[in-house]
This record gives sequence, structure tokens and C-alpha cells, in this order.
Amino acid sequence: MLLRRPGYETLVVEVGEDCVGTIILNRPEKRNALSSRVVSELLGALRELGEDERVGALVFTGAGERAFAAGADIAELREKTMLDALSPAMQALCEEIEGSDKPTIAAVNGYALGGGCELALACDLRIAAENARFGLPEVSLGILPGAGGTQRLSRLIGRGRALELVMTGRLMDAREALSAGLVSRVVPREELLGAARELAGQILSRGPLAVRLARLAVRAGGEADQATGLLIERLAQAVLFASEDKREGTAAFLEKRPPEFRGR
Repeated sequence: MLLRRPGYETLVVEVGEDCVGTIILNRPEKRNALSSRVVSELLGALRELGEDERVGALVFTGAGERAFAAGADIAELREKTMLDALSPAMQALCEEIEGSDKPTIAAVNGYALGGGCELALACDLRIAAENARFGLPEVSLGILPGAGGTQRLSRLIGRGRALELVMTGRLMDAREALSAGLVSRVVPREELLGAARELAGQILSRGPLAVRLARLAVRAGGEADQATGLLIERLAQAVLFASEDKREGTAAFLEKRPPEFRGR
């Protein structure tokens, strides 16, 4: 059973009995374009679910069959000024998604363009429907990807591939995205949301403190040299070795029973 959260005009926000929160961009007639209202509500939903102790993981997807999110609202974008670029709401949203304490999964159900692609890039994991298309076509508008696209994409798929996509604006289909490492799985469109929730459930069945520190080690270590990354890994492991979850996990394994993790 899904419990829908009220108070959103451009989103559908649900929490299931599986402890997975789902945020659905709900402007299918606009291909779920990221207007200022959508960005503001996404920030609100992210914070609301982030503070809900019942929610263990977050899934982002789009309403309809055509688009996850087809980028910015171009009418709004046309009015942006230099000062708007210095305080970008979309970049702040992506940073908040990336910094969430809870695992995040993008279930990409169609076009993920511009800011929509950047939103998916900010998530921990990405699953694509077979009809998904990824791209950063901002150069065709005389601008560049300004919500982390120039940085996160190159870290995921390499500088050469990222530069080609950014400088040409061409789109990458789901199979190419899988081959490039942009997504971890491609599934039929009708199975997408179920696959994302199943993946979230697999993560939630593991030690929550271990998952949280593993995410931190991968992200922080990826921004540092290897020696620093290994130091981060050792320190994270030291914390886990002193945790109740480690004692419970090893005891459950030896006793051949499911563990009962408490996140501490």
C-alpha cells in the first residue's frame, strides 16, 4: 500500500510499506520540465522524506511514458540573468540529492535531458527503461549544463565521452548508457518502477550504517587521490567495527538467521 503525501502541485510523493519514498515529476503534458515551481517542490519533498525516519530510500521518476524530465522550462530560462546563474536553484537541488543521507535511485522512464539528466546524475544509482534517452543539449541554446552536468557526467563515464555529449548535445540511448556505465540496469518500461523499488529493498535489507558509510567512502574517495580514499575507507571501517550492526551482522551470519540491524 502506498501513502500519498498531500501539498504538491507538480509532484506525486508516495511512501510505501517497503519504506521506499517515491517522488514522481507530474507534468506529463510538459514532458515533466523542471520549472522553478517543480524545483522548489522537489527540494521540499526531498527534505520532507529525508526527515521521515520511516523512509529508508528514495526513488525519482517521471509521470507518463515519454519523459523522466525533459530539462528546464525554456520560457523561464530565456529570462534568466547572470545573477541567476550565480545562485542556481537546480544546482542546489542536485547537491542536496547527492548529499542525502538516504540512498537515491533515478528510474528513468523516457527522455532525461538537461536538468533532468543532471537530476539523474546526482542520484546514487540509475535504472533506465528501454525507451530512455539521456542528453545535455544546452549548447544548442547557447549555454552549458549548469546543474553539475559538466562535472558528474565526466566522473561517471570519462572525460572524452562526456565532452562529446556536452559539446555536441547528442542523445545517448539506454543501451549505450548501460555500456558507458551511466546506468546500472536497463529494463522494459512497464517493469521500471518495480525494479527500482526492488533495488531499493535490497539496499534496505543491508546494514544501514554500513550502506551510509560505504556511500560516503565511494563519493568522498572519488574526489581525492587514492591514498586519501584508502584513508577514508579505513576510518569508515573503524567506525563500523565498533558498531552494534557489525556485531549483529556477524552473529546472525554465524547463527544462520536474518540480521536485525538498528543503524548504530
